[in-house]
Formats: sequence, C-alpha cells, structure tokens
Amino acid sequence: MKVKVISVLEDNYMYLVIEEGTRDAVAVDAAVPKRLLEIIRREDVVLRAVLTTHHHWDHARGNEELAKLRPGLRVYGADERIGALTHRVAHGEELAFGAIRVRCLLTPGHTSGHACYFMWEDESPDAPALFSGDALLVGGCGKLCEGTAEQMYASLAGVLGALPKETKVFCGHEYAVRNLKFALKVEPENEIVKQKLAWAKRRDDEDLPAVPSTLQEEFLYNPFLRVAEEPLRKFTGKTDPVEVLRTLCAEKDNFKKPKERPNPQAMLALEWGLLSPFLEKK
Repeated sequence: MKVKVISVLEDNYMYLVIEEGTRDAVAVDAAVPKRLLEIIRREDVVLRAVLTTHHHWDHARGNEELAKLRPGLRVYGADERIGALTHRVAHGEELAFGAIRVRCLLTPGHTSGHACYFMWEDESPDAPALFSGDALLVGGCGKLCEGTAEQMYASLAGVLGALPKETKVFCGHEYAVRNLKFALKVEPENEIVKQKLAWAKRRDDEDLPAVPSTLQEEFLYNPFLRVAEEPLRKFTGKTDPVEVLRTLCAEKDNFKKPKERPNPQAMLALEWGLLSPFLEKK
C-alpha cells in the first residue's frame, strides 16, 4: 500500500492510496480534481473510489467534478452534505479495495458528520494508516465547528486512541508548526514538544510535509490527546478530561500566531509610491 501525499490549496492535504499489485487506487479528500488526475495519470493507476472525511469545501469540493469525469465512481462519507455521495458509511463499517482494507470510524467534533478512515493490508508488515481529516492533526485537533467537547473527546480518546499505536497519521492540513507552538505554550517543559517543533520548522523551511506522524508520537506531544496528564490539568485549571479539552479548544481558538514580518520589497514599493495606482483603484 503506497500513500501519495498531495499538497493542495493553501495548507490542505489530499491523498492517493495505491494498491501496488493491481494498480487500483482510492483518493482521500479529493479537493482539487485536476491535480489528483495528473498524479493518477503519472502513477498509471485506476481510481476506484473517493473517501471524504467531511463536507467542508476544502475537503469535498472536487467530488462532483470527479463523478462527472469518472462515471460510476464511488464516493464514501458519513454526511449527506458531502457532494456526489454514493455510499453513506456507518461506524465500524469495513470496505475492501483489492488487498486494501478500510474501517470507517465516525469521529464527530469538528463537524457532526466527520469520519476517519483506518487502512491496512492483510499480511503486510507495514504499519496501518489513519486518514484523520480535521479530527486529529499533527500536534492538535480541528476546531469545534459543529460538535461538542464531549464528542471530540470521545472521538480522540475513545475511537482513535484505541487504534494500534504504530498507526501512521495522515491528517487534512499542514498545521504542525502552529499546533506545536501552542503545545509548547501548554507544556513549556515538555522536551518532546520542543524537539518535534524544531523538526517541524525544519520541514517547513524545506517545504516538506510533516505527515505522517504516528499515534504513539501524538500521545507524547499533542495536548488534545494528553488531557489526563497533570501539566494539562495545571494549564487549564480543570481535572475532568472533557473540561480540559473544552478549555484547550477555547485557548487554541484564541492563540495568536506571531505576526509575519512584512516583505521588504513590498515595504520599499509602498514607501516609493509604486503601489499607489493599485491602491487608488481599490
């Protein structure tokens, strides 16, 4: 099972999962059809299905176009709002695409109809993969757009936390540096957070993805998976894990990124009046 990590839009990831024996493939969160189809042609594979984690446009907007271009394409998801949906999945439902096995996991919190997809190949020595959308991110979790803290806690601790610790985590966004800066605010003495943040910054500088991580790693530095730990209780002033998570979500929503330094060339152009014609038009 080969996973192609595809960067799209500003900071999204979509994925192409290839069964190397048959050259069949499934896509996860096919937001940009043109880019996906380019890679499908380059890899010389046949797209059999699209798995969509949730209905937000930056994860699902390509479904309709792909369905038109590929008649009979199966589109899976757990929310009727997902475009071109052909199969609504249930929690624990298992799918098969050749040797690739998929377990659908309902993980509400970010949205009410969010699903993650746990994939493996029978008899393979490789670690299984989790496509976690906006439920679990490297160093963080998605905002509570529609769900509750209770739902997110159940999704993270109860559903995803029960998966094998060696599971590789392929999430929906490149937020690693931002998330880990917040994690360092929460646990300033956590050496693993410091190391992971330094690593993520290097990856960012080299324009390389910070995915995949593993569940085992996430439990060491992701504050939203560490809600039972004493430093998290101290930071939030709460003891109940759900209340710790609720407070963390609120703190994260208000966490400000450091202001980016202005582009020197743009500042000179503004100072010399070179941008005046454009500004006047606006």
